[in-house]
Amino acid sequence: MGFNCGIVGLPNVGKSTLFNALTQTVAAQAANYPFCTIEPNTGRVAVPDPRLDALARIAKSQKIIPTSLEFVDIAGLVRGASKGEGLGNQFLANIRETDAIVHVLRCFEDVDVTHVDGSVDPLRDADTVETELMLADMDSLEKRQQGLIKRARGGDKESAAQLALIEPLLAALVAGNPARTAIPKGEEENARRLQLMTTKPVLYVCNVEEASAATGNAFSELVMKRAAAEGARAVVVSAAIEAEISQMAGADRGEFLESLGLTDSGLDRVIRAGYELLGLITYFTCGPKETRAWTITRGTAAPAAAGVIHGDFERGFIASETIAYDDYVALGGEAGAREAGRLRIEGKPYVVRDGDVLNFRFNV
Repeated sequence: MGFNCGIVGLPNVGKSTLFNALTQTVAAQAANYPFCTIEPNTGRVAVPDPRLDALARIAKSQKIIPTSLEFVDIAGLVRGASKGEGLGNQFLANIRETDAIVHVLRCFEDVDVTHVDGSVDPLRDADTVETELMLADMDSLEKRQQGLIKRARGGDKESAAQLALIEPLLAALVAGNPARTAIPKGEEENARRLQLMTTKPVLYVCNVEEASAATGNAFSELVMKRAAAEGARAVVVSAAIEAEISQMAGADRGEFLESLGLTDSGLDRVIRAGYELLGLITYFTCGPKETRAWTITRGTAAPAAAGVIHGDFERGFIASETIAYDDYVALGGEAGAREAGRLRIEGKPYVVRDGDVLNFRFNV
């Protein structure tokens, strides 16, 4: 299981440059004019995890298979998109299909790169995009509400329950707040099924000039404060640097990053923030054939975690042989962990932890 992030933002903020760098492709045309991205571009990238190498060495695996995540580069939104301005609802529909929103904000000055509003102001840009998403969500809920009211009056209990969920979300939107601020407790999954854009978690990516990649700047500091107030996440990235890194051989990247005062790439920071945002963790399977990473949601029980590999594993789940990552490494693998009593047999109630090395027992 990976996760799917829609990259949004105004035109010319560096969305497509970042997408190209993250996916190491040129699938998205990075051009200095609005709407250069006409169709959504999708790219899957491997999630870097140094634990994989350590596990594979111990297990003497023939190959390593990391987990992956998906980025969707969605064309730049403009003021009025919810009413069809620019490329309008075509792109709003694409955002609805994603699990999270990566909102790229321009946090750099450059006279050679035009801004649709004539000046650099990341908070204004964030408000512009979020307002369009809220207006589109409001329109969607108002249309649903009309039919639900009629059916609820006729005694339809399911419609009445849907109405009870929708009404506080709609009230929040009318008041100028995203729907995520008004989800009734315990209704998170039902709210997710509505595919509202403003219920999705948000990761702000502050696209800064190269000189500010390590420390950020005054613009990115404003975004950081906004994210903290909203309970969102924010990272500082230089799309220009990421574009350079994507063209380098792996051996050269570390030295280049170090020369800029960076310890990791923007991709790594985006992934970590995305994992935290969506509550994702990784478990591993190890053997002589392969060492593989699997992504699950935090709080997933062992049978459901097994189902990520294959549905039969979940249906016929008996138990999981479980070794914590630190124990696996410190004790030299499965045999050492078993001998030291650090290999545990866990049943159906067990909640998988980040870094667990698992071997599932099942019978179908």
